[in-house]
Amino acid sequence: MAKKQFKAESKRLLDLMINSIYTHKEIFLREIISNASDAMDKLAYKALTDDKVAVDREQLKITITPDQIGRTLTISDNGIGMTKEELESNLGTIARSGSLKFKEEMAKQETAEGDKTDIIGQFGVGFYSAFMVADHVSVTSKAYGSGEAFRWESDGADGYTITPCDKVGVGTDIVLHIKANTDDDHYDEYLEQYRIADLVKKYSDYIHYPIVMLMHKSRQKPRPEDAGDDYKPEWEDYDVWETLNSMVPLWQRPRSEVKTEEYNQFYKEKYGDWEDPLSVIHVSAEGTVEYKAMLYIPAHAPYDFYTREYEKGLQLYSSGVLIMDKCPDLLPEHFRFVKGVVDSQDFSLNISREMLQHTRQLKVIATNLEKKIKAELLRLQKEDREKYEGFWKAFGPQIKMGVVSDYGIHKDLLKDLLLFFSSKEGKPTTLAEYRERMSEDQQYIYYACGEDAARLDKLPQAERIRDKGYEILYLTADVDQFVVNALGEVDGKAFKSVDDDDALPETDEEKAALEQKAEENKPVLDFLKQTLGEEIHEARLSRILKSGAVCLTTDGPITLEMEKYFQKVDPDRGEEVKAQRVLELNPDSDAFAALKRAVDEDKELAAKYAQLLYAQAQLIAGLPLADPAGYTELVCSLMK
Repeated sequence: MAKKQFKAESKRLLDLMINSIYTHKEIFLREIISNASDAMDKLAYKALTDDKVAVDREQLKITITPDQIGRTLTISDNGIGMTKEELESNLGTIARSGSLKFKEEMAKQETAEGDKTDIIGQFGVGFYSAFMVADHVSVTSKAYGSGEAFRWESDGADGYTITPCDKVGVGTDIVLHIKANTDDDHYDEYLEQYRIADLVKKYSDYIHYPIVMLMHKSRQKPRPEDAGDDYKPEWEDYDVWETLNSMVPLWQRPRSEVKTEEYNQFYKEKYGDWEDPLSVIHVSAEGTVEYKAMLYIPAHAPYDFYTREYEKGLQLYSSGVLIMDKCPDLLPEHFRFVKGVVDSQDFSLNISREMLQHTRQLKVIATNLEKKIKAELLRLQKEDREKYEGFWKAFGPQIKMGVVSDYGIHKDLLKDLLLFFSSKEGKPTTLAEYRERMSEDQQYIYYACGEDAARLDKLPQAERIRDKGYEILYLTADVDQFVVNALGEVDGKAFKSVDDDDALPETDEEKAALEQKAEENKPVLDFLKQTLGEEIHEARLSRILKSGAVCLTTDGPITLEMEKYFQKVDPDRGEEVKAQRVLELNPDSDAFAALKRAVDEDKELAAKYAQLLYAQAQLIAGLPLADPAGYTELVCSLMK
């Protein structure tokens, strides 16, 4: 029989579909299985709407048969089948979809019970992905209610033939003649049983019909009772039918019917974790956008989580078929640690079903999931603090980066999740808990920045705040200074560093007294600036020290913690970001009295005192000394 030409414009169109639309050749199996599932959905739907059609749904299945000797891969279904006209229409015209036409007709006539049938294929191009791995494809089909069967065959863009044939039973058999291996492509893998099983598990695990593989095996025949010592074992071939897919995913079941052990097992198997997740979020949303989701909050951060190589994203399914392994658009960056799946019929897919169109539905789902994740984290925070603190230890830095990123646009969403160490409680606290403990006369939320809580607890400039009975948040992470700057205030209470001159109210008399002391001691302060030079921006008498002799603060927008942060994240350019260091001295301390005497009586000794006080201020601030050996010699010289 003469070949018929495809009705689409040209060979170039088919070449484009085969070679450009799909990024991975393995996708062909997903497409053909999806079409087979559609065929069985159509038959099942026909049985619901036509009393004359009797179908046993339990007998519907998809069969995969690899033949390594003949180099064929057969995918069979016992769905509705196709007539000669349908073969001509659906397979002879590229980009015409029988499933799409059926779906449009079905939408006009839903069953009285409101049942919905998931029809996956919409574009009519998925079938042609078979030519990425096959050099010849045959489709043998017998339509339900017809006594005739027909075979469609093609080598690709050169055209196709349709001939009558014999077929037992209703449905469709697609036989792919797998291409020979090349230097770049190993096509043999699509004939290997383990590889086929992996692809089904990856892309089609939740197709709601059994997908079985006919596996040819060999086994040793039983040893005869009268066999002698020279008996040689005999072997025989036999067939095994193995079901490859689980069919019903956990997220499609009501939460009340899923055990915790099932959630945890799914998580560990799917994401390769050895530890149970901290929490599971199971969502079944209805309304303008319908979707189901199962999200996991891990107990620990993956080894590469805080690297550029880490890829965020949720697995995206459409009617049980995997569309994307990691869809980043469904997770905001601050919740990138969440793992899980989202399944919806409402996603708008591109023609290859490998990528998502950016639609309103996608944004709605992403926004809803963000709210669900925050609500679950707040529940953990209030009901299981130990678990939440475990979460915070693993992912707190990510939440903090979310506060400062995008110019602070997410700060209101995330501020309730923050934890900081409390000077009063001796453990992490939320900002809301801090606010509840504030006394009526407390004007600010106080904080101190440093390497760890133990050192901050001894910070001399925090003494006056503690003596007032006010609680201090100890900020020990590199990004914390940026976080409080981004937040600005909480419920009308601004953040205030213990380093700030105005951290506590000051009377006019106190201000005048300090100004008089500064004027009286101007020669000492000028000497310090002259001796230390560019090391400091200014030397001044301190308003913030109580019993301590010295401390280091800053002028301008760059703090010492910011300076440390930039030097850590970008050592090459970090030196360009320098805080204006201010050496503050307590005019009532013995150290200042000794310095003042030395300035009047022994300038060489005074210079040593200046270097000593500056080094001590640096150590208190957690800054490294430029010359530790020189500092040691300085101390020793003063001990003579």
